[in-house]
Amino acid sequence: MHHFARRSAAMTMTLAAAGLLFTAACSSNDDNNSSATTSAAAAATNAANESGAKESGAKESAANETGANGAAAETKIQTPSGEITVAGHVLAKYNEMGGPAGTLGAPTGNSMNGPNGGSCQEFTGGAICWSEQTGPHAVWGDIRKAWDSNGGINGKLGYPTTDEKDIANGKQSDFTGGSITWVNNQTSVTMK
Repeated sequence: MHHFARRSAAMTMTLAAAGLLFTAACSSNDDNNSSATTSAAAAATNAANESGAKESGAKESAANETGANGAAAETKIQTPSGEITVAGHVLAKYNEMGGPAGTLGAPTGNSMNGPNGGSCQEFTGGAICWSEQTGPHAVWGDIRKAWDSNGGINGKLGYPTTDEKDIANGKQSDFTGGSITWVNNQTSVTMK
């Protein structure tokens, strides 16, 4: 009976969270980079995960390791291309952003090593990059396209130092070597 109650609560929370996600997505005037959608997706995933449910088409397997705070140090996510591991700082940021049901979606490949001991992992909706100096940050949308065309973490802009943030008429992400803004559907890169 306990399992039935827990599953019922999980389903109710998942449906409520999906309603919030739908409402936030429909009420947004921004493109798909909406922070309201990201927050709603994160809330939906957190509510479902806390109740033991999985709400995404991408299925996660049990964690192989446990971190110092008891959180999963890595997880494997089943994708159409096979099982892909998300781990460490990237996993923590990925979970914060809603995991497979969030803005970034499912991983498209394993984490790749970057300069200065950092790493980057690609997802269907963007990337999460981490270095000891910057911490983990996500890059997506038109800002990501501009960053990639400038060499990504191996270019002059380097690692992201902030997540995308709202500015007048658009968004901005900061990097170790400059910043990229998306204002009125126009992207501009400013080097330090």
